[in-house]
Amino acid sequence: MAKIPTYKALLKFFEVRPYEVKNHFEHLPKLIENNLPYEIAIAYVFLKIEQAQNRALYGGVVKVHRGNAEFAKRLMNFQHLTRDGFKDIYKNVFGHAIPDAMSKKLKDAEKSRDKVIHGKIVTDNELREAIADVLEYAELFNAEVNKVAGFKPFADMRGFKGRADSLDKRTTKWLMRGLGFGVKA
Repeated sequence: MAKIPTYKALLKFFEVRPYEVKNHFEHLPKLIENNLPYEIAIAYVFLKIEQAQNRALYGGVVKVHRGNAEFAKRLMNFQHLTRDGFKDIYKNVFGHAIPDAMSKKLKDAEKSRDKVIHGKIVTDNELREAIADVLEYAELFNAEVNKVAGFKPFADMRGFKGRADSLDKRTTKWLMRGLGFGVKA
């Protein structure tokens, strides 16, 4: 039997997530309650995952490496990240790879997401499980980044940097290039 057999079970699963995760995925309950296809919810949760992953990399550059926030934000808006590219840059920015157990949660959900995006048949059970896996990944990812860098990418990041001085824009450019970002001159 599935861990998340109904939409009500998925809503209950969502409700017991930490505040930051629920707030980041604030529209998910409406998508589920309004009986919209789960495909829409899958697209939404993966959009929110990508936003948080970009925030994590940005936060790592700014807080951990003291990069210039303005330059890092501008570059992040132009950075194209693949799944493997994100993992590589994450490892460079934070000094270690994403833990396997956490990575597996997202990888399982990505299988269902990819089937949906490519027009394949996916059952509602598979989609509910994928949404639950994304929520669990978000919780784990938040905890991991908080442990290694002192901020949560699925939370309000106001004041995350602290009062530390930042590098200038030219030095930040070279820093980000060294970390694996595609920096244009």
